[in-house]
Amino acid sequence: MKLKNIVKTAGIPVLISSLCCLGPLILVVFGLGTVSFAASLSDTLYGQYRWGFRIVGLLLLGGSLFIYFRKRGICTLDKAKKRKNEVINTILIVLIAGIVAYILWLYVIVHYLGVWFGVWA
Repeated sequence: MKLKNIVKTAGIPVLISSLCCLGPLILVVFGLGTVSFAASLSDTLYGQYRWGFRIVGLLLLGGSLFIYFRKRGICTLDKAKKRKNEVINTILIVLIAGIVAYILWLYVIVHYLGVWFGVWA
């Protein structure tokens, strides 16, 4: 699986699952909310709903894998059984890449953007 396909398959689910902290930053960047409102919203979304965002991201990752396999001609269980190694390897690669991308994106990039904008210390 090429890097381009991994990014296309895991990119949107990672962004959606990080909206608990990215959303308040977007409000501040575009001037739609104050820093104190963004900090409060971020505390609420990340504190109470973080697992909801993560589950939605995981479901979207599964959906994007489903679409990826359908485009590759793996539409039935028989075809999936014939190409079992390819299916398992692709799922593992995309799942690991999605988890690593989520951790780097949310806990490094979004965190430091939030510190830079003063949303959280």
